Amino acid sequence: MTLSIIIVNYKSEQLIFDALSSFLPGTTIDAEIIIVDNASGENRLQGILKAFPGVKVVQMGYNAGFARANNEGIKQSSSEIVLLLNPDTLAPNHAIEQCYQKFRDSQYVACGVQLLNADGSPQISGNYFMKGGLNNLLPLPIIGELLRWLGEKLKVKKPNVPDSNTLVEVDWINGAFLMVKKKAIQDAGLLDEDFFLYAEEIEWCARLRKAGKLCIYGDLKVTHLQGETANQSFASSGKGYYNLYDRKGLQILVSNFLRIRKQFGTGWFLLHLLVYLVEVPVLFLGFLIGQLTTKKTYPFSMLKGYVINMIRLLGLTPRLLLNRPYFYKLL
Repeated sequence: MTLSIIIVNYKSEQLIFDALSSFLPGTTIDAEIIIVDNASGENRLQGILKAFPGVKVVQMGYNAGFARANNEGIKQSSSEIVLLLNPDTLAPNHAIEQCYQKFRDSQYVACGVQLLNADGSPQISGNYFMKGGLNNLLPLPIIGELLRWLGEKLKVKKPNVPDSNTLVEVDWINGAFLMVKKKAIQDAGLLDEDFFLYAEEIEWCARLRKAGKLCIYGDLKVTHLQGETANQSFASSGKGYYNLYDRKGLQILVSNFLRIRKQFGTGWFLLHLLVYLVEVPVLFLGFLIGQLTTKKTYPFSMLKGYVINMIRLLGLTPRLLLNRPYFYKLL
């Protein structure tokens, strides 16, 4: 096999069927397709196996999340290059094989493509690390808005590549489409299995960067129906990682802090925690101002959800600071 494509399934069979239908017909590369199933239930993959009989299914036996399931897929893959591909992606026009052909003999150890939203607009695909992971503060509803405004005024370099049509070197790649050479995985290690969902590819890319360079092939386009799988599975809403107010938001919050602790250490973790705690009274003030005006930008449900999730995060803080192996599964 020239390429092993690993797709993690958790009750997302139709999305996977659509994904495979978008790139398998007419492909010219000998691709190994591995679906790692996170205990979705019996016989849910029968339609896919009937339509695509060459697909290999690996059963985890429990909902292992992104990192553990992909690690199992990598271990069982037979190619020297693997592609971690989200179920909610569509890759027409031979984007995968063109990416493989560019990547195979390149100097890069990992690569991605330009992701698109369903309406064809660009989606952030490649990113840069900021000192201490300070871009982790940007999802905060009020302090984050202030930081973005301040960054624009000071003309601070953006921590991401919003749109690209050429090759761009980056620090980390969106995990929806992440192609990696096995040699780099041998050097950097597998994904960290403390993560259940979210931020694991960021921490992994930080280690992969020590083995070599990462890039985005901006001329290759893949549609990513961002958040569809998780929103359906966990009764959540919203795109991206800015919803910090429900169950999914709690997982995002904890995973981001887990990444900060592992990548940047205790000092930066505590600084981020302090800013997130300061957001509580700031958000409460925003809620009060909204009640006195016609602009109810910060509803009580947002305030309540954020406070509840911060209490849960504080409860996990001693364990996070110790940085001992633990499966941070909160969904």
